[in-house]
Amino acid sequence: MSRNIKELEKKISYSFSDEGLLKHAMTHSSYVNEKRLKKTDCNERLEFLGDAVLELVSSEYLFFENPKMPEGELTKLRASMVCEKALAFCARDLDLGDFLLLGKGEDATGGRKRDSITSDALEALIGAIYLDGGFANAKEFILNHVLNDLEGKRLFYDSKTILQELVQGNSGKGICYELVGEVGPDHNKSFQVEVRIGDTTYGQGIGRTKKAAEQEAAYQAILKLKNRKA
Repeated sequence: MSRNIKELEKKISYSFSDEGLLKHAMTHSSYVNEKRLKKTDCNERLEFLGDAVLELVSSEYLFFENPKMPEGELTKLRASMVCEKALAFCARDLDLGDFLLLGKGEDATGGRKRDSITSDALEALIGAIYLDGGFANAKEFILNHVLNDLEGKRLFYDSKTILQELVQGNSGKGICYELVGEVGPDHNKSFQVEVRIGDTTYGQGIGRTKKAAEQEAAYQAILKLKNRKA
């Protein structure tokens, strides 16, 4: 763990009675395997629990926020709110990857920024808060760090789709993503992508995958288009 656990407690606005639970939530299976610990010492069981708590809280939130929305639409909306990309976005806001206990190999290959790892860690953290402080504290964390600014989060993690909708609805011009640079060794590479609408460059993005770089570029393009309309 590259940063102090007390710093993480400040970020999440919750102090654990049992700090062992917080450490458990931040322990990835690669660390457990490397240290030859028990399989149950990793955060997967806490992730299982946190996922259930998150589903209940997000379902209740949507139920009362959208009193006329039918069940099918509620289900789709909940799925988009708690999908891997959305949770990874929330984890990034908390710098959660910096607090993870990872195996050396996983750490060296960019595991601290991998969406699948950080989203699972966020669910494990929810499970740990639930066990340590009960449902009310887990719910408060979810409302403050997962269900806050939903529109802004979707704008980022679903930016390619939103940009496509914006451009089709207004100009009808084609969107092109072009890889313009690569930095770093093969096992820990960053990609730089530009997005063009017609012949004009509207945004640039950098990410650990081409897809992540495209999302960032699309996000920058959306902001530029929105500023022009303002």
